[in-house]
Amino acid sequence: MANIPIKNDGPDAGNSLVEDLEGYHHNALYLIVAIVMIFLTMVLALQPLYLSRVLGLGRDNAGFVNANIQAITELVDLLFVGYLGYISDRIGRIPLIVYGFLLAGITALLAPFDRWVGAVLGVNALVIFYVVRVLMSLGGTLIWPQIATLTGDYTRQEDRPLLLANVGFMMAFGVTIVYAVFMQLPEQIGVTATMWLAGFFALAGAWLAKKLLVEMVQPRMVDRSFPFRDVWELIKREQGLRLSFLSAFTARNDMVLVGLFLMTWFVYFADLLEKTSHEQAASRAGLVIGWLGLVVLITIPIWGRVTARIGRIPAIVIGLLISGIGFASMGLILNPFSWWIVIPVTIIGVGQAGCVLVPQTLALDLAPEEIRGSVLGVFNTVGCFGVIFFLQVGGILFDWLGPTVPFLFMGIVNLALFAYALTVMKDPRKGPVMSEDLNLSSI
Repeated sequence: MANIPIKNDGPDAGNSLVEDLEGYHHNALYLIVAIVMIFLTMVLALQPLYLSRVLGLGRDNAGFVNANIQAITELVDLLFVGYLGYISDRIGRIPLIVYGFLLAGITALLAPFDRWVGAVLGVNALVIFYVVRVLMSLGGTLIWPQIATLTGDYTRQEDRPLLLANVGFMMAFGVTIVYAVFMQLPEQIGVTATMWLAGFFALAGAWLAKKLLVEMVQPRMVDRSFPFRDVWELIKREQGLRLSFLSAFTARNDMVLVGLFLMTWFVYFADLLEKTSHEQAASRAGLVIGWLGLVVLITIPIWGRVTARIGRIPAIVIGLLISGIGFASMGLILNPFSWWIVIPVTIIGVGQAGCVLVPQTLALDLAPEEIRGSVLGVFNTVGCFGVIFFLQVGGILFDWLGPTVPFLFMGIVNLALFAYALTVMKDPRKGPVMSEDLNLSSI
């Protein structure tokens, strides 16, 4: 990935610190992005296998329990993510990132002791695991939204799509390396040791963030409360921002939904469909999801260039259409162990790359520098609502109607949002679309 030249003009020219950035600052950001994605993905991918092998959770309610744990973590995140964005405007991004890594790493190292803690406290080990997962997720909430905001701090509008594409590339790299490599480890070293490995990644992330990241924020907010009025007026004024928030509602949960339900499908139907062990099934699922990550890895730089060329909103339209088709086509798959599953997974990966990258790019474009963290906090809050909604509905659909139905539901929602995005693109009142047409002077 080439370093992106920083220009000292454009709508973000007020941030004079951008011109002082060196290439290694961007490279440090990319490294931290990869580490946080490795941790978050490992925890999510290990969950179905951990519940099955370590805690003995049965197939009958596997979909509901796995989805419920994830939904509860998102509900807790929902309580904090918006306010943490505001806090980052006041004190900076890096302190929150460092403390988040520490919290996530320590709780991941403690997770395998949940049966012992449950026995001491007289509490079901599953309850202890719920608590530990909430704390790990809360650590991630301290990290990831601030990483995204820091990416906006590091860029100006004209070069933002390309740097965000580089960040997205490292996100996909982290996801891919987990499913293609680290999810092969439980069969070799066990689930517990693999969970500990995730914890060590998080602790390494805390040290690297403290040493390598550079604070760009210049705190100017004197109000001691969240700037609800400013953010609300911005949302009312900018139709593109409303579309980006709706896209966050669906897109943020896509990888969570695919990773969780596809892994659960493989693990809990292994003995019915292929007569194989849960560890072998998890390994096979890791290869499929790893392929998905590789597709995102390959296509996300293309999305960055496409977004810079045709504009944010047309790129969102295309991404939603491709993603919707991919999810809907999962309904044609009867056996996840069949290699036919690679076709819809590939389509999902291409669409997902655009659905993750472009809405966030548009939100950063339209967010004034002094409340950028707050706007991204609302953006991520909407994303949390989406994750909770789709996981809860998906878990019920998985158990009641079958393992492909959560994917079908996601496809229908994406296609419906695609239809809305078309109306936004065709509406002459939609506001800025092309990157060269963005005018933030009125904000």
